[in-house]
Amino acid sequence: MSMDATRYEDGSISYPGHPRGPNGAEPAETIDLSEYTAEVVTWTTSTATPPGVREPNTLAIVEFHVDGETVRAIGQVTTDDIETGDEVEPVYVDELREPGAGIREPESQDWDGYRFQPV
Repeated sequence: MSMDATRYEDGSISYPGHPRGPNGAEPAETIDLSEYTAEVVTWTTSTATPPGVREPNTLAIVEFHVDGETVRAIGQVTTDDIETGDEVEPVYVDELREPGAGIREPESQDWDGYRFQPV
């Protein structure tokens, strides 16, 4: 599984990708962010989480540097021991939340994704 960002014709990159880039440019290619490390910009810990989400749930906004461009992403962190400026890497997990805990049918959506782990 990959963590796909999109590079647009003007060189900008976004995660997740969109049909048009920030300046209206067309998508040109995908970039797998799971092959890169990122820096924690900021983080928070939620103690009142939705059904099926671990509690407490530490989240971070991270910034990847890819070919001179910066790309930000938000996601869960593997540990509560995280600080601004830490270097992290995306790690794949099968379930970001417990599929049977919500009101949606578990088969109606994907439950896997990436968490950020300190390097």
